[in-house]
Amino acid sequence: MNLDDLRYILSSEINPVLENNGKNKLASILVVIYGKSPMVVMTEKPKHMKFHAGEISFPGGKIDSNDSDLLETALRETREEIGLSIRKDQVIGQLDSVVTLNSGFTILPFVSLLDEIPPLLPNAEVEKIFHISLEPFLKTMANDPDPTHNLIQEMYTFEFQGKIVWGASARVLKQIVEALKS
Repeated sequence: MNLDDLRYILSSEINPVLENNGKNKLASILVVIYGKSPMVVMTEKPKHMKFHAGEISFPGGKIDSNDSDLLETALRETREEIGLSIRKDQVIGQLDSVVTLNSGFTILPFVSLLDEIPPLLPNAEVEKIFHISLEPFLKTMANDPDPTHNLIQEMYTFEFQGKIVWGASARVLKQIVEALKS
């Protein structure tokens, strides 16, 4: 698997608007994949955070009143959280929206593929930045064994360095797994 393969598989029309059904808050994330042997960037949230404390996730967050759409939200949040500036033309597509289990968010994931990235700098919302080799990481997918996690839809887990990725982030990764199969 290389970036050209991923570009072909993950490229899609970008529609950065979600209808707000009033039930959930709107948010977006950016799946950043880079390098000759593709790596994916994920973050670990600090344990003191109000939402998703200690969880492994993608850079992103809730829409701000100054954001024109959810793509702008994902780009702004990525810049704020990990110091990575991505242009809109570097975003190749989006995946299906996912809903969080506990925090009441509907999240629209966007995908950016880059040949390389500069050194990243976490802000206060990020405990640690991970650069994860994509192909072996995707092979760790398993069904989430925690029955309380399966209340809203099927749940999965992925594992990296003894840390478990679950919930909305895992459902985003599952979409990439499914796209690679087709």
